[in-house]
Amino acid sequence: MSSEFIYKKRRLSSFQTIIIGFAGVILLGALLLMLPISTKDRIVTPFNETLFTATSAVCVTGLVVQDTGSYWSSFGQSIILILIQIGGLGVVTVAASFALLSGRKISLMQRSTMQDAISAPKVGGIVRLTRFIIRGTLIIELMGALVMLPVFCHDYGSRGIWMAVFHSISAFCNAGFDLLGDSDNLYPSLIQYSYNPIINITIMALIVIGGIGFVTWSDICENKLNFHRYRMQSKVIIVTTIFLIAFATIFFFFADFRNLPLGQRILASLFQSVTPRTAGFNTVNISAMTGASQGLMILLMLIGGSPGSTAGGIKTTTFAVLLANAAATFRRRESAQFFGRRIDYTAVNTATTILTMYLVLFFCGAIFISTYEGLPLSSCLYETASAVGTVGLTLGITPKLHIPSQIVLIVIMYLGRVGGLTLIYATLSGTRNGNSRMPKEKITVG
Repeated sequence: MSSEFIYKKRRLSSFQTIIIGFAGVILLGALLLMLPISTKDRIVTPFNETLFTATSAVCVTGLVVQDTGSYWSSFGQSIILILIQIGGLGVVTVAASFALLSGRKISLMQRSTMQDAISAPKVGGIVRLTRFIIRGTLIIELMGALVMLPVFCHDYGSRGIWMAVFHSISAFCNAGFDLLGDSDNLYPSLIQYSYNPIINITIMALIVIGGIGFVTWSDICENKLNFHRYRMQSKVIIVTTIFLIAFATIFFFFADFRNLPLGQRILASLFQSVTPRTAGFNTVNISAMTGASQGLMILLMLIGGSPGSTAGGIKTTTFAVLLANAAATFRRRESAQFFGRRIDYTAVNTATTILTMYLVLFFCGAIFISTYEGLPLSSCLYETASAVGTVGLTLGITPKLHIPSQIVLIVIMYLGRVGGLTLIYATLSGTRNGNSRMPKEKITVG
């Protein structure tokens, strides 16, 4: 067996590196959370619960089986926060940042992996972009913490500093973990701050900034307000994000919160339109919202944020490409178009594949949980949409699920974060397709 063959056999593709990296961090986090020092009562937490918590943190989901604020100690909360930060930035980006800090050179293979991890358009300038991401992340999270600091310090004293830092990072990374629960009030999220404009606006701003994608940041910083000079992808992301938030806000305003004063009703409607874009915080009781609103939130959770961001979901660009392709079909055009540019058919094929994979995970997971637990399918659909979109919103059934259902959610969260296509590319890496083409025959659809 030649050395060249051994080298090729041992060499991992960028997609395999991403898959293994996420899995390794999750396993390490689960083991650390099992330590008695990780809980306030100094007990050993079962592995299935720590694995669920670590997966939810690294996949920046926010679904939990134990209340973060009342169950975990300061050490346990710190582990969860580190996992959130690693998951939000991406395992590869964090590893690359340590390499840059140590002064090591980044190889071409490592640059290619970094490109895939953050959905960068090209390998050139990837190191500069990584530095920009790390620096920008720290500055934005620090600013978010400083803005919320007076409110949390007023309510919690010196512990308010930790509260501000934790919630700033959790919001920017679209994780949805909170520390506001206690022994008398479990899983409260931000309901007690539902009328506080400082907390609401800051959390929403962090969610949106973290969810639009690192490459879009770079575009905005480089071209400022010259929208016409942005990349087409950045234009699509910004327009789609604004449309989804505005549409959902108007819908929630008229469908829910009629008993609230006008200002609070607008704030509640706006917050609930932003948070399904994979953040997982809530300022109202989601279970009390109308069925139509919960259905819209499922759609928003499946769409999620944007490529190369801290958010999950099928992504805004996938949603936009599918809509543009439908519009092109209605108008009998050969290809979808955005801002005077034609979309390559491979993007449409990829978008269709991604949507199909997410819908399969979404429906199959819900059907299994509903059958196994004996719960209404509608509640299970909400839960699996939250898991596959790495959101963290819940109708309250997750802490009550048995181990098989927890395992299903763990798998769905993991696949939702690393991406189904990434897993397929990692599995099929190295396989070669022949150049032969099958005979073509027409089939009627629709």
